[in-house]
Amino acid sequence: MPPIQNDSSHRALITIPSDGETRRDFLTIATGAVAAVGAAATLVPLLGQMNPDAATIAAGGPVDVDLAGVQPGQQIVVRWRSRPIFIVHRTPAILTALRNSQLLAQLADPQSEQIQQPPYAVNWHRSVKPEFGVLVGICTHLGCIPMFEPQPNPTSPAPNWLGGYFCPCHGSKYDLAGRVFSGVPAPYNLPVPPYRFVSDTKIRIGENPTGANFDFDDVRQI
Repeated sequence: MPPIQNDSSHRALITIPSDGETRRDFLTIATGAVAAVGAAATLVPLLGQMNPDAATIAAGGPVDVDLAGVQPGQQIVVRWRSRPIFIVHRTPAILTALRNSQLLAQLADPQSEQIQQPPYAVNWHRSVKPEFGVLVGICTHLGCIPMFEPQPNPTSPAPNWLGGYFCPCHGSKYDLAGRVFSGVPAPYNLPVPPYRFVSDTKIRIGENPTGANFDFDDVRQI
């Protein structure tokens, strides 16, 4: 699996709750400018890596992520259960694109019928709130980490690219809700982990919302 890149020039706060205390780690974010999805949306992907202690990773404990600093069109990457979790702040233009009939016709599972997400993420945006996507960033083909390629492009990273995630290993493609395209090696959508909002700007990955009961081990494939 390719390593997650680091850049210590930008930081955003992440916390890991444990036994009534809060341990604080820093999410390192690398930034880079990209083009727009639609005429009005400028997308700047952010990439980072959280480094909790080995015991927390092994136990798969919940991870709190503060989204206040994640700008529209930006993505951060954190770790939960030793896996990269993609968190993207989707713009109105991205949300419109996710419902485009041209896109939907190319997806293998546009309605999220396979169990690759909790019941509360079985919707057109595959998330608790439409504006924030939360996905396990592991290709469901052979476990590579897909690249965040949000802007449409007629030639790259694939012909007639509509924006989304591209796996450089064998060419699997996903949209910005993690839905897999038809005719690619990957058989399933990117998984959605259990998570909930603990405040308007903070999510806790690894815990379901109140009243929900979803076991991440039930997904078809990671």
